[in-house]
Amino acid sequence: MRELEQRYPDVLTVIGVHSGKFRTERDTARIREAALRLGNTHPIVNDRQFRIWRSYAVNAWPTLAVVDPTGRVVGTHAGEFTAAGLVPLIERMIEMFSREGLLERRPMHFPPDPPAIAPALLRYPGKVALDGDRLAIADTGHHRVIVARLAPDGKRATIERVVGRGEAGFDDGVDGTFNAPQGLAFRGDLLYVADSENHAVRAVDLSTGAIHTVAGTGRQLRTRADQQAGAMSSPWDVTMVHGTLYIAMAGIHQLWSLDPRTRTTRVHSGTFREDIADAPNDSAALAQPMGITSDAHRLYFVDAESSAVRWSDTDPDGKVGTIIGTGLYDFGDRDGVGDAALAQHPQGIARHPDGRLLVADSYNDALKWVDPATRAATTWVRGLHEPSGVACGPAWALVADTNAHRIVRVAYDSGEMQEVDIA
Repeated sequence: MRELEQRYPDVLTVIGVHSGKFRTERDTARIREAALRLGNTHPIVNDRQFRIWRSYAVNAWPTLAVVDPTGRVVGTHAGEFTAAGLVPLIERMIEMFSREGLLERRPMHFPPDPPAIAPALLRYPGKVALDGDRLAIADTGHHRVIVARLAPDGKRATIERVVGRGEAGFDDGVDGTFNAPQGLAFRGDLLYVADSENHAVRAVDLSTGAIHTVAGTGRQLRTRADQQAGAMSSPWDVTMVHGTLYIAMAGIHQLWSLDPRTRTTRVHSGTFREDIADAPNDSAALAQPMGITSDAHRLYFVDAESSAVRWSDTDPDGKVGTIIGTGLYDFGDRDGVGDAALAQHPQGIARHPDGRLLVADSYNDALKWVDPATRAATTWVRGLHEPSGVACGPAWALVADTNAHRIVRVAYDSGEMQEVDIA
């Protein structure tokens, strides 16, 4: 829709109707923050009771309804679509209603509401990564990555390098650009970045700050031709295991693997089907994986749309299993073991050295410990602002507290939270 808004600024007005699946998605303040985070400046209706949804006979996310200048519904379309598919219809409507004198050509501007917490150095940071005393932050809202050195106590960090010009783009080199970077993974003097809105995996040479594209074309995977050309779909997080990079491919509900030497990719887990179904890697169903971590033999990931914490064997002939999470519409905020535990749209995950998993339970504004051996889930801290990234340090964890535009240090022994001073 953004492409169409930019192409027809004087004749097309987009109105978003948000009918939230999750409870937190029905909160107007949360919707406002999401719109600011995603750069949406058109009006958005909070259809929290699904009244507009029902009046337009909608039964799927997303659904597009085209309304003409007289207020009549020209047609609807359920499911994903491309701007190119709508251009012929819009062109015909422009011609017809211009001829009839019914089309008012006037760009409409809607100043966005201010965020609840004003951004400062960071703007909606998405993910964090640690490598010894090296810290990497996906400063997602500023379209850049910050690399810093942490003090031994983890309370302060000194910036060593800012990568990216601070504007959305898809350029390689020392003056390169990102578009909403997310997941990060160190490997020596390289930093791999899941460049979500560019639908690509990028690598940063930490000695020079140069960006180069490892995989992806800059356009979203939608067709078989796109797939053959090497396109990706919303890579959201990355982790490195024995020289192989694994990617949480949120847009098509899969995990991918990438060989950095040959730059070849393959689907590791999941079909295109969105669901929570345990099975061998090549036939399991995932639901928008948005965070991934690993040990030597397994990948651990959070499926945001099924509010689940799951695992996948690194062996391609292995399988996918579920630690907590039971269905696409089963969510909440409850500690427990296995199927008794509930989360709400988790987006971040990290592995503690003792084997426990630290989960950013994003829509519950909390961090939870999940034990993959016992399947026990326990709330650790609350009071965050839709956290979406976590990393485990020696005596503390670091959290990307996304809607508060900050990185928070949380002590393991006390649960005390403190904003990291980044200078």
